[in-house]
Amino acid sequence: MRILLWHVHGSWTDAFVRGSHEYLVPVLPEGGPWGLGRAGRGWPDSVREVTLADLDGDAIDAVVLQRPEEIGEVTARLGRRPGADLPAVFVEHNTPKGNFPFTRHPLADQDIIPVVHVTHFNKLAWDTGWAPALVVEHGIPDPGQLYTGELPELAVVVNEPVRRGRVTGTDLLPEFAAVAPVHVFGMKTEGLAAAAGFENAPLRLRGDLKPRELHRELARCRVYVHPMRWTSLGLSLLEAMHLGMPVLALATTEAPRAVPPEAGAVSADVGELLHAAARLLANPEEARRRGVAAREAALARYSLGRFLADWDAVLAEFPRRRTGSRGHGAGNPSNELLEEQILVPARERKSL
Repeated sequence: MRILLWHVHGSWTDAFVRGSHEYLVPVLPEGGPWGLGRAGRGWPDSVREVTLADLDGDAIDAVVLQRPEEIGEVTARLGRRPGADLPAVFVEHNTPKGNFPFTRHPLADQDIIPVVHVTHFNKLAWDTGWAPALVVEHGIPDPGQLYTGELPELAVVVNEPVRRGRVTGTDLLPEFAAVAPVHVFGMKTEGLAAAAGFENAPLRLRGDLKPRELHRELARCRVYVHPMRWTSLGLSLLEAMHLGMPVLALATTEAPRAVPPEAGAVSADVGELLHAAARLLANPEEARRRGVAAREAALARYSLGRFLADWDAVLAEFPRRRTGSRGHGAGNPSNELLEEQILVPARERKSL
């Protein structure tokens, strides 16, 4: 199958493009959110960069959408309407923002584009009305059990912690830094010390490392911390578990399902997590034992093979979904509203 998708979430795409299909990724010379292409990532040869202006729409078998604007983009550039005459699914990566738990999904109450959530919590949290909604849980390529825990310090991976603030638990980092130095990996961490009150706390800003280097450096730290309040399940947490790291996580969103108690600690009480951090830092053998449990749990639930098999099952449903699984089809008022509001181009852009 020849599948069109944008490079929106690099870590998720790392897993998705390791399937048995051909993957077409739009690229622009200047990059940006609409044209990152491969962006230097080590993807298989089955991933091919394309420009939509030069792409024959009839050569595409399906499109995996990740932003509502992409629906209009595909319609305008390729002359085929996702869900109507081009098989499509919409992958929802995020927890809802705004008036939770009443947040309506942009694709609610239509039946031509299924919504695929990456966690069960996300499916529970979003109001998709009677739109077809399902879950394909994350899966990641196994980086191997690299854990050494040689540094009696903590590690966290977070992108844009200054801008996202309380969402990513940035305000909690000084409390963990009072227990031990905290290594912070991720994009756009500049200004974190001032934003989080780290002026007098040990903080090591490590930056946005390539995956192999990130895994190696993470595995040197004794404990992984997941302080996220309101994010979808971070793939960095699953990577840390695959590495064999013990993990400490706030008991929010999908974390209680992903992290068993024997893998570290999961609690809404930050004090409990701080106590667990101190104990694991002082007891490297317990930390290693809990890291083994974390890895076993991650391999059992979040393996790459299971992820790709689940996606193959979703893709196999495409021919039947094109005719409307509930018999509504393009004539249904909600589907017509979707076409009017979303399928038309959201804005004019330079030719991709």
